[in-house]
Amino acid sequence: MSTSVSDSVSSRISADPGEALRPAIKDQDLAGLEARFERQGIPAFRARQIFRWLYAKSPASFDEMTNLSREFRVALECEWDLHVMEERRSETSGDGTRKWLFALRDGNLIETVLIPEYGRNTLCISTQVGCAMKCSFCLTGTEGFVRNLSTAEILDQICQVKRGEPERKITNVVLMGMGEPLLNYDAVIRAIRVMSDSAGLGISSRRITLSTVGVLPKLRRLLEDVNVSIAISLHAASNEIRGRLVPLNKKYPIEDLIGACRELSLPARRRITFEYTLIEGVNDALEEADRLARLLHGIPSKVNLIPLNENPGLPYRRPTETRVAEFQSRLRVRGVNAVRRATRGADISAACGQLKGRRETDPVASGSH
Repeated sequence: MSTSVSDSVSSRISADPGEALRPAIKDQDLAGLEARFERQGIPAFRARQIFRWLYAKSPASFDEMTNLSREFRVALECEWDLHVMEERRSETSGDGTRKWLFALRDGNLIETVLIPEYGRNTLCISTQVGCAMKCSFCLTGTEGFVRNLSTAEILDQICQVKRGEPERKITNVVLMGMGEPLLNYDAVIRAIRVMSDSAGLGISSRRITLSTVGVLPKLRRLLEDVNVSIAISLHAASNEIRGRLVPLNKKYPIEDLIGACRELSLPARRRITFEYTLIEGVNDALEEADRLARLLHGIPSKVNLIPLNENPGLPYRRPTETRVAEFQSRLRVRGVNAVRRATRGADISAACGQLKGRRETDPVASGSH
């Protein structure tokens, strides 16, 4: 890079870069970074060069971007924050599942989970600090809502995991961690576009899944903005039961939610996944399986059956293995593609909110290990 470009960047930098919080570079998509550089007199190709570094390599610092001049790297370091979180704790399960607790720049904590499976590695990421949905069986829901994550905070989870697990290629991303993605719509959409950009993370849109309890105005709009897979957190086939488990059902009852699902313009060969957490004595009756089969009839779909991951802070229990098998069999007999999601990471508090909850009650959990 020429000296004049380096000087033009450096001239805008405060003598003390710690005087103010630097903006997060991952809040910029490629077009935004190109436009910003162009206004600063920096060639647009530099933006694409840096963009590839951010997501293909996930460097720990700008100094690792060795095909940039030293002066330009220093200027970038002064002007931008590369990472917006740091690891506070991680745990690895006997089945290979790994969970991270990340601290954001304001001290808030979020969780991210990597689930290795045969032929793929799925990363479950958070979109909010806490959650406003207050689902009664979800530990995060009992903690309340704090704030939305920025685009940079959503994407940095992926970059941090790539750095922590460099031997594992992340093939799938699920926006199913802490938070309701559709209540953080703009930041989530920007992040998804970077995930699927061939110059960014390069993850196929078919392998990006957004999970929602059903925020209908945004759900109806979603596939117009991004081409992702959709998972609906259903958990019951009747308003009476779902209303107890998912308070938003009172605003958007099942008939409205399923009606919206029927109207979605799904890409060819794409199905909606309906998540169904099985809870003993609440929603695991075989009659509920019958209602579920009738409810989903005609929708290109599959049902993920998830036996509850118990937690002492919640008043619910996991059904027996026999009941789980009976429920799945009942759905299949009625033509529903029902799969049993294997419980992963049960020995490391891998359910949403559990590692954060343990840290807040465990005085020895303040460091990473």
